[in-house]
Amino acid sequence: MDIGVLGVLAVRENGLSITPTAPKPRQVLALLALHADRVVPVSVLTEELWAGTPPRSARTTLQTYVLQIRELIAKALKHGGRPEAAPGAERCSPKDVLVTSPGGYMLNTGGGSHDVREFDRLVGTGYRAMDAEDYPRAAQQLRTALDLWSGPALTDVQAGSQLETEIRRLEESRLCALDQRIEADLRLGRHRELLPELTVLASRHPTHENLHAQFMIALHRSGRRGEALETYQRLRGTLVRELGLEPSAHLRRLQHSILMAGPEEPARHGDSGVRLAHTG
Repeated sequence: MDIGVLGVLAVRENGLSITPTAPKPRQVLALLALHADRVVPVSVLTEELWAGTPPRSARTTLQTYVLQIRELIAKALKHGGRPEAAPGAERCSPKDVLVTSPGGYMLNTGGGSHDVREFDRLVGTGYRAMDAEDYPRAAQQLRTALDLWSGPALTDVQAGSQLETEIRRLEESRLCALDQRIEADLRLGRHRELLPELTVLASRHPTHENLHAQFMIALHRSGRRGEALETYQRLRGTLVRELGLEPSAHLRRLQHSILMAGPEEPARHGDSGVRLAHTG
């Protein structure tokens, strides 16, 4: 089984989609796919589907959704030339793929691909390369990880509270990886190449301090000191207006560094390593 959630929901068995079109079964499959090879309790699935107010028929209805997914799995298994209940066959039944366990259900991937697991593996390699100051490898690994995303996670799934929490977690992981990939590129002197991307990111995340710090560094190193200082003032205005906060001490120090450097002197290489917590 191959699972993709970093964009649209895509779950395939034997190369054939087993993703339902109906919203509720789609939610069930999405939650099972996110936690593939682990049991998802019935209580968690119920909370996702009905947000704390399940109908009396909730368990029966959930079983119906599971049955609908298993019907799609059965078609996929037959498509792959693996008849159900064939003697000695592995994963020969839909119940072997979507497993009923005490208290819940589990989607058995059978060792197939999962984009979140691949993303986490690549990001981990990238972070270790950053720690070792191997910036070319860090940039390459983190860029490859980010390329796995085709859009917002589960963008085509109607999300309840459980999925919304998971989506926020994934988006935060994506943003952290992006932050580190930009950091590696700055360390490699790619400031001019980064400007178009950072222009978009600073607009998209108007209170994210570290992205703005990176944007300021890239602008200053590109000889655009005035725009770097304008970026600081714009961020400060947004933070004060929307959150009632002043920029962090780290960001204020970066602004001071740019002011003191003068228009002809690029910010020091070490300035790219300023680490800031983001506020949005």
